[in-house]
Amino acid sequence: MGRTLQNIYELSVKELRSLLRDRAMLILILWAFSIGITAGTNARPESLQDAAIAIVDEDQSILSNRIADAFYPPYFVEPHMVSLDEADYGLDQGQYTFVLNIPPNFERDTLAGKRPLVQLNTDATRMTQAFSGSSYVQQIVLGQVGEYLQRSRQAAAPPVELNMRVRFNPSLTKAWFESVLQVVNNITMLSLVLTGAALIREREHGTVEHLLVMPVTPFEIMTSKVLAMGLVVLIATALALQFVVQGWLGVPIQGSVLLFLFGTTLHLFSMTSMGIFLGTIARSMPQFALLMIMVFLPMNLLSGGQTPRENMPQIIQDIMLAAPTTHFVSMAQAILFRGAGLETVWPQFLALLVIGGLFFGFTLSRFRRTIGDMA
Repeated sequence: MGRTLQNIYELSVKELRSLLRDRAMLILILWAFSIGITAGTNARPESLQDAAIAIVDEDQSILSNRIADAFYPPYFVEPHMVSLDEADYGLDQGQYTFVLNIPPNFERDTLAGKRPLVQLNTDATRMTQAFSGSSYVQQIVLGQVGEYLQRSRQAAAPPVELNMRVRFNPSLTKAWFESVLQVVNNITMLSLVLTGAALIREREHGTVEHLLVMPVTPFEIMTSKVLAMGLVVLIATALALQFVVQGWLGVPIQGSVLLFLFGTTLHLFSMTSMGIFLGTIARSMPQFALLMIMVFLPMNLLSGGQTPRENMPQIIQDIMLAAPTTHFVSMAQAILFRGAGLETVWPQFLALLVIGGLFFGFTLSRFRRTIGDMA
């Protein structure tokens, strides 16, 4: 046992030294747990913000002016009053996301109860703003028309009053969710990349043959890769939560970071084993990258981080229970957002431990066969 632990330690040190000499991987780790988190957090706006809108006012009435004045920051920039030709050119050049065309005699027809049509042209290539902004524009136009017809800005009292209480994110700040989700995604991605690349790098450099003539076993080789690369991702995760998520972005962490890191360790046990398994299949880094995309993207999209699992078909929910990302995302949200303790997340911990043990055992069997083929 002592010799085995010594071999694992020496091989782990070798893996860390190899990683330190790999500048590309070091840059990837630094980017993923710093700029990658902030970029991913700010890539999708929390709501419609500073959308460019142009208005073609062919009516030039009091009602059309009220509608134009209703578009203001932070949802929209100041509207550009343009002609039809300028509106078409602006849409073609990508200057405007929305172009609202108010037809002639709009006010007169509205007062006459004729229900005139207002045309809204949307640049759908700006998907986030286009989908959410269209409903904003519709609500603003209908609201202004309704107030104008009623000659009052007082809304009718609803028969029922809805008292909303938002828990865990009272200000509905999307950055709180996105930053943690980026950390979770990067943990999964880096654990796959580092372990798989470490195995392929040794195969390409011919150092696997050196290991085969040494008094080490496949179990020791594989365990050293899992420990070394898992340790790197774990340290990067702890630093990212402390200095990027809480420090730079100012996201409050409700639960225990140590408890989350313990759960992350169990998750890394599974994902690093999976990374080695993919490394035994791929013969080069391009092949490994393609395999990783086929594995990472479905696990990421169906884990419950992007969309709630309740929205998925039941068969998908059942299948994804075998994926460690499903339990890891659930555990991360419970601890970091809701302040859950071990008494709440122990089922996820147990699931990660069982799945990790199965993945490690299956990958070790595959790794032994691969080592035998190399020999």
